[in-house]
Amino acid sequence: MKISIKREFDFIEYDVDMQDVTLLEMLNHIKSEVDSSLAYSSGCRSSVCGSCGVRVNEKEVLACSYKVQEGDKIEPLKNVPVIRDLVVSLDKAYETNARAKAWISEYNSQAKQTHEDEKINETQSDCILCASCYSACPVYAVNEEFLGPFALTRVWKVVSDKREAELKEKIDTIQTNGVWDCTLCNECTVVCPQGISSKADIEKLRAKSSQYGYMDPNFGSFGGGFDSGFGFDGTPSF
Repeated sequence: MKISIKREFDFIEYDVDMQDVTLLEMLNHIKSEVDSSLAYSSGCRSSVCGSCGVRVNEKEVLACSYKVQEGDKIEPLKNVPVIRDLVVSLDKAYETNARAKAWISEYNSQAKQTHEDEKINETQSDCILCASCYSACPVYAVNEEFLGPFALTRVWKVVSDKREAELKEKIDTIQTNGVWDCTLCNECTVVCPQGISSKADIEKLRAKSSQYGYMDPNFGSFGGGFDSGFGFDGTPSF
């Protein structure tokens, strides 16, 4: 089976006698048996740690779960600095969580979580910070200050948690380079290995923002309100 791997400026072709294997298994074989200089990241091998994110045929995948196909072209994630071969630095992407204040700032001691409450943001809790969404994001590609998909998903997780006592602080924080900068293209959702829709979360954050008097600045000169189609709690209002 022939595959090509991006190394520095060129794709290098490897012909490996393996079938029905994951990309990570093939990378391990190439490094141990063919080319020991190949660099890539891996960790849990169970689609949990998110460290083996790469692009195959221009789509983001986890190497530990993707089954290799003849002619595949593998390259590092986009929109992040490449350290070497398939190894990238995710530091700047991770910093967006801090800039977005994507955590509970102050607990409402009177609010008690029920099992039903936990299910509201259960999916968002599955984010593994693989940065596939940042690699696929066309906004982050041109604006590195954009808070980006997984940071905004985490903000929605906090905002939808009734134990958070500082909702306005969270909403204020995501107005600049945040919810209104997203194009809602849905590329982040398509590539998320956990099935998280950051697009949907951002739409719900826009609805929350409107409740605090914010609106899309692109519509500011037209007058009238912004109707996102969602109620205050992020549920559809139609």
